Amino acid sequence: MSKTQLEQLREMTVIVSDTGEIQEIEKIKPQDATTNPSLITTAVQLPQYQSIMDEVLLAAKKKLGGNARDKDVANLAFKRLSVEFGKRILKIIPGRVSTEVDARLSYDTEGSIQQAREIIQQYEQGGMSRERVLIKLASTWEGIRAAEILEKEGIHCNMTLLFGIHQAIASAEARATLISPFVGRILDWYKKDTGKEYQGADDPGVQSVTNIYNYFKKFDYKTVVMGASFRNIGEIQQLAGCDLLTIAPKLIEELEATQADLPRRLDPAKSKTMQIEKLTIDKPTFDKMHAENRMAHDKLKEGIEGFSAALEKLESLLAKRLAELGANQQQTVGAAR
Repeated sequence: MSKTQLEQLREMTVIVSDTGEIQEIEKIKPQDATTNPSLITTAVQLPQYQSIMDEVLLAAKKKLGGNARDKDVANLAFKRLSVEFGKRILKIIPGRVSTEVDARLSYDTEGSIQQAREIIQQYEQGGMSRERVLIKLASTWEGIRAAEILEKEGIHCNMTLLFGIHQAIASAEARATLISPFVGRILDWYKKDTGKEYQGADDPGVQSVTNIYNYFKKFDYKTVVMGASFRNIGEIQQLAGCDLLTIAPKLIEELEATQADLPRRLDPAKSKTMQIEKLTIDKPTFDKMHAENRMAHDKLKEGIEGFSAALEKLESLLAKRLAELGANQQQTVGAAR
């Protein structure tokens, strides 16, 4: 029996699950897993994960004391929730989980560093090694500088919301462990901007990741490339051979159901033979290239705003649930009298 495309892809690329749903991860059995604020916010609204939210809320309330304001309890719980999901995911997968720093700190280097250290401390207190955690940071100049400092402390970073070669090179120069260029969001922007449909190798998101991959392999950067944010399996097929690909469960299932041959598209040996100009990305160059790249400028801004909105929604959900738990507790006490 011939191999599925998922089986073939696993032979040349590390598959990472792009979901916050623990049950989906158990079913897929990926090497690594990654989450983001939107995925966690979606997950906690599902009945099967409410117990995790409740557990985190009650622990936060206990830590702050009985007189703590609900708002303060919800804020502490919010900071711990993604780590709690991450700890449970690490019990399932053999590799690493990515946990994101608050998107509202995207332009705050010191704030990002402090929160990253807190996240790692929570994992280590839970018995998880920092080697199994990637801290996700937005690929702003400030986020990249935070990654540079954290990597020197042995805290590995995953640079997210990455849309342009300038962000990729700056991240590699900072020795970030991994970058996550967003294939599908790049495609979305070009479809809206041009009114055209793109397929296969013509997909602008595919082209962006291919160019970044070839640049990194040409110049021997240790930073690895993980294509992210896919809209269809055609994009994944075009990036077969990329270091890692983070894929939503639905598309993983589609690859598993496809029997056709899957040729390798990205190969470090081929990258070595290419004529590629070496670039130096200092802050003025970064700012200039970012301003000139309308897509990268728009999608980075939109991504930070979107993740920030998801976090605010999550905080509201936590505050609402905390009030419900308090009301339930009062009812229980009243019934016992």
